[in-house]
Amino acid sequence: MKAERNSQLAVLTIAFVSLAVLCSAQAPIGRLQHVVQPYVDAQMFMGSVLVAQKGKVLFSKGYGWADLEWNIPNSPTVRFQIASVTKHFTAAAILLLEERGRLKTDDLVKKYLPDAPAAWDKITINNLLTMTSGLADHSAEYDPTPPDRLIFADKPLEFQPGEKWDYKNTNYLVLGYLLEKVSGQSYADFLQENIFKPLGMNDSGLDSNVAIVPHRASGYVPGADGIENAERPNISGALSAGGLYSTTEDLFRWEEGLFGGKVLKPLSLRKMTTPFKHTTLNNEYACGLYINHVNGRLVIDYDGNNIGFNAQMAYYPDDALAVIVLANLNGYVTGRINTALAAVMHGETMAFTPPPKEIALPREVLARYVGTYEFSDGHVVFTLEAGHLMAQYGAKFPLFAESETKFFSKGWDLQFEFSKNDKGEFVFVTEHFNGRDEGKATKK
Repeated sequence: MKAERNSQLAVLTIAFVSLAVLCSAQAPIGRLQHVVQPYVDAQMFMGSVLVAQKGKVLFSKGYGWADLEWNIPNSPTVRFQIASVTKHFTAAAILLLEERGRLKTDDLVKKYLPDAPAAWDKITINNLLTMTSGLADHSAEYDPTPPDRLIFADKPLEFQPGEKWDYKNTNYLVLGYLLEKVSGQSYADFLQENIFKPLGMNDSGLDSNVAIVPHRASGYVPGADGIENAERPNISGALSAGGLYSTTEDLFRWEEGLFGGKVLKPLSLRKMTTPFKHTTLNNEYACGLYINHVNGRLVIDYDGNNIGFNAQMAYYPDDALAVIVLANLNGYVTGRINTALAAVMHGETMAFTPPPKEIALPREVLARYVGTYEFSDGHVVFTLEAGHLMAQYGAKFPLFAESETKFFSKGWDLQFEFSKNDKGEFVFVTEHFNGRDEGKATKK
């Protein structure tokens, strides 16, 4: 569970507010706005949102700031890192090469990358596309110096190819390198020539820490005293697994192109969107896409998370509904917002849970919770720093009070509730994560 917590960012809490909507094809803008604004007001969301149906944009709006230091607002044309949504494009590019007879997805990877370790002998391109290769983390990493940018690590497989599903970015890094070897072009050039330019995606490309990228948003994280600058790691190593930037408007062009038959032939699109393995996330994985059912409706979606950025895209093929949420303030509210916007568009009456209301507590109240608390599978340390309660598992992050004993994170869907022993001492804390009770810890 601790590993799951460290890989997810989300926020969802307290009171229910009914969103009863009209069963019309076009939901009122006010109802869509009502979904997003509470998170903006709580400093849990900044970014851009787009809702479109049957090729028509119904709602497109920026929230917060692309650059807080210069007071530059977000808009539908601001460029955001899209993180793992990049995998959409990598999968489509590989299938384009298959259509052109340059490779077959049933081929062994070593047919094109003969220097790969012996452990890779049975891995096919399709295994990489569907995250069923068995590759371990860091089995291959990019060296930013061309031309031999992929460095192989001779690690044993975690399972036999095709046996299981396991999300590893390594799969899509290898696909990007394989694409370059087969096509003779760089990953960026191939996408530009074969996808971005034909679809009119003029605000999309491969991100870079050194290049000047006009209209690029800065990344932020929730801090104890407000929004803070996020670290800016070297994005070049993410490449085909998570290195692209785009806008909500460009990603709408992408969904229209992909599902409208402008990118792939029907057989290839069917291959890209056909579930291959049930995942550990209680959904199914195809090629760079998740296949879900929400309230009985088929949805093809994907999310992404880089430091300072989140992305969530969903496409409902039965009614040609596209919902795109890009954020430059870390937190998994992108997924919550995306789902709620789709529910509004589908005319559903749903329970929408706004963010909790933050209150201020005196230092002496916060001080009584300081200490190390032991769970059955680990521990959490609470400290008091500059008048703020901080929690630490690996990374340290601020907590915010909604009552004298209940605290929440703005970055994760994570809450703590402190309680007393029979002596009246605060020595217990109960953890709630993603709506689940994760157990009670005792103060050491």
